[in-house]
Amino acid sequence: MIDYLLGDPIADTAAPAGPIEHRWDERKFNAKLVNPANRRKHRIIVVGTGLAGGSAGATLAEQGYHVIQFCFQDSPRRAHSVAAQGGINAAKNYRNDGDSVYRLFYDTVKGGDFRSRESNVYRLAQVSVQIIDQCVAQGVPFAREYGGLLDTRSFGGVQVQRTFYARGQTGQQLLMGAYQALSRQIDAGNVEIHPRTEMLDLIVIDGRARGIVARDLITGKIETHLADAVVLATGGYGNVFYLSTNAKGSNASAIWRAHKRGAYLANPCYTQIHPTCIPRSGEHQSKLTLMSESLRNDGRIWVPERAGDTRPPNQIPEDERDYYLERSYPSFGNLVPRDIASRAAKNQCDAGRGVGPGGLGVYLDFADAIARMGRPAVEAKYGNLFDMYARITAEDPYQVPMRIYPAVHYTMGGLWVDYDLQSTIPGLFVIGEANFSDHGANRLGASALMQGLADGYFVLPTTLNHYLAGAELDVVDAASPEVTKVRSEAQERIQRLLSINGDRTVDSFHRELGMLLWDHCGMTRNESGLRKALERIPQLRDEFWRSVRVPGSGDELNKELEKANRVADFFEFAELMVLDALVREESCGGHFREEHQTPNGEAQRDDEHFSHVSAWQYNGDGGTSNSPILHKEALQFDHVHQTQRSYA
Repeated sequence: MIDYLLGDPIADTAAPAGPIEHRWDERKFNAKLVNPANRRKHRIIVVGTGLAGGSAGATLAEQGYHVIQFCFQDSPRRAHSVAAQGGINAAKNYRNDGDSVYRLFYDTVKGGDFRSRESNVYRLAQVSVQIIDQCVAQGVPFAREYGGLLDTRSFGGVQVQRTFYARGQTGQQLLMGAYQALSRQIDAGNVEIHPRTEMLDLIVIDGRARGIVARDLITGKIETHLADAVVLATGGYGNVFYLSTNAKGSNASAIWRAHKRGAYLANPCYTQIHPTCIPRSGEHQSKLTLMSESLRNDGRIWVPERAGDTRPPNQIPEDERDYYLERSYPSFGNLVPRDIASRAAKNQCDAGRGVGPGGLGVYLDFADAIARMGRPAVEAKYGNLFDMYARITAEDPYQVPMRIYPAVHYTMGGLWVDYDLQSTIPGLFVIGEANFSDHGANRLGASALMQGLADGYFVLPTTLNHYLAGAELDVVDAASPEVTKVRSEAQERIQRLLSINGDRTVDSFHRELGMLLWDHCGMTRNESGLRKALERIPQLRDEFWRSVRVPGSGDELNKELEKANRVADFFEFAELMVLDALVREESCGGHFREEHQTPNGEAQRDDEHFSHVSAWQYNGDGGTSNSPILHKEALQFDHVHQTQRSYA
């Protein structure tokens, strides 16, 4: 028996009706405004300083709001957006190769396996063209062609070149642009920045988000911060798997604490597996390193044709190699979407044709590109990525092919938001990877940066204005019972973690949870494995609260305490993620149920029963009466016809 309750349907009532190409313009025109003098009276909390949070904080402060911004890093420049390598999509059609706003919209809906909202995705495609102009004006050093025009390249799931890039450092350069804008506002006194500070809980008063409880990670001091609205820009939950391409500090605590205060959590089972990761090297490893998808533009992916062939790659003749993506998907070749490329690599390795230690790898070969373009041209496009690979593996990718294998990367699920990016808690807005809104069941490469900047620079400043203009907000006292109660609960949780004094490290629990999820809710899932995970996770969570050891105190810098706080949330989050995967009896995008596949091994959707967003409501800890409540948002497709995805 699956332990959940079915609630009333949920709907996005903020999206305008009418022609899809006019909806965002109509929403902007009809949005209420806050005049400049009144903006100075409003305080807005922004949690996170990556591309979504940094761009939002800078833009809201430019509008005149007083922004209180938080990051657990020592500087906004260290947000995980800095790790994005390959590029950012925009429907500029500089190549004159048939791109358009509609094509970007279509590719994104199709790439997400028809599990995203048409209104949100079309707006994203529209806004994409403004993002590039904004970033160029900020001085972001995009790659340029010989004539001076911005250069573009292809990414997976598309047949046009719409991805703008800055070598293999696109995320870093875009983040520097947002950080410069944010720094200007910090200097002007419009942004109050709190680095090395982590959100512990959300304060909800009279049904509205009015602040957060946060801990200074240096001193351990726990404080409350109050405002008229709260914006979460805290990234994804990929680190629930322990091994992922995410920075070690990336976590799900902010969205999970908001979920427990009333924000619905949507599609938590949608996890993206990236096909182009350096394979793990052993049990000691604590994270994985991504090699940009941009490498699939010129690199060719192959395995030995014969299973168990352990010869060095340069000794395997051309006619004994299987370029399996080019063979199976001739129209897209090595640039099929990430979910398809990842499963194809897994299938090759499962069949015994994998390469490297344990046979868990496939080759990404640049020999043809070097012969065609010359080494200097390859170095100009990908040099820093090649250098990174060489440092990590001690292999020269100019001489031998890279070895890659799929790994957990991005998460398409997140807090449910409407067209205005507002959660089910009024006044709580969620942007970037922390929300679920734009990517469906699989994100196309180079769309994460696009969504983060679209939300922060262009969408949120309009919709948050509308909320503040119409909200009746009483003055909140930091000494009020509603505020002190949340703060006391956060302090009690810290003390409970410190008092357990068990005999197991936080990492040992996190690693065990991560392997359990990877085995049963990773690249492929089935009913038996998901039920095993649902049985084991509560047991492991109970062991954690009995046996974890957190040394030190709460009155100082304590990395183990930080990790314990986050891993405790991962245990609760993981249970809902696995339940969501079990309830969704279909395959779509990155959610691949082995029971639901086509005869040739592709994902088999069930549009009749599962063409919806799964929005979960928190209902207490355990027991049938307070099991999570599932609300379904029906997805409507008026502009893109739902078909079986084909990239052949």
